[in-house]
Amino acid sequence: MRTFFSSPVKTAVLSLLIFAGCAASCKRDGAKTASFDPASAAAAKAQFDVLRDSVDIKWRNMTESDDQKIGITRLLLRELKGQPGITATQLQDLDRANTHLKARRYTQQTMASSDLIDQYDTAQDSLLKAVYPVAAPNGNAPTENARNFVEGIQQLDAGVVAFRVQYDRTVHQYNDYLKLHRAELESLGSKYANLQPLSFFTIGDK
Repeated sequence: MRTFFSSPVKTAVLSLLIFAGCAASCKRDGAKTASFDPASAAAAKAQFDVLRDSVDIKWRNMTESDDQKIGITRLLLRELKGQPGITATQLQDLDRANTHLKARRYTQQTMASSDLIDQYDTAQDSLLKAVYPVAAPNGNAPTENARNFVEGIQQLDAGVVAFRVQYDRTVHQYNDYLKLHRAELESLGSKYANLQPLSFFTIGDK
């Protein structure tokens, strides 16, 4: 003899089965979401950290090249000691100006003021314009080392624009990502709580 559920009992059982099915489905969907969520704060942090590292690498490459230019200029001035027509006072003044360049150089924070960049560029350009006639009058360096140093400085100086273009391109990516994912990043707190966009060398982008 078959037994039939009464209507209220049958409804309750069906409701429980539907609820259980929905719960299982939600659990599976939740597991998928937890395993990969590109909009999550953790994903945003990972990508942002990669962009920040790229910016720092571009900045380091640029400053190391500038440091190298300052270092070669120092070697050039030492090479010129004792050469005819070059006084010790001349070399001392040039060496002093060269040594002070690093202290005058802008940083990633202070370069927001384009005047500081212009002032540094002017100081370095003025120094090199004073060094070249002393080191290689009429294009003729007194020694092979001096000639090699002059050529090395000129090559490094010619690469400044390329370094700045590369840096600006990376900063664009960094700033765009920060603008899109600021909320996720700020939710992480600590150093991510008050992130600010970085400045460009390109005046129009400041």
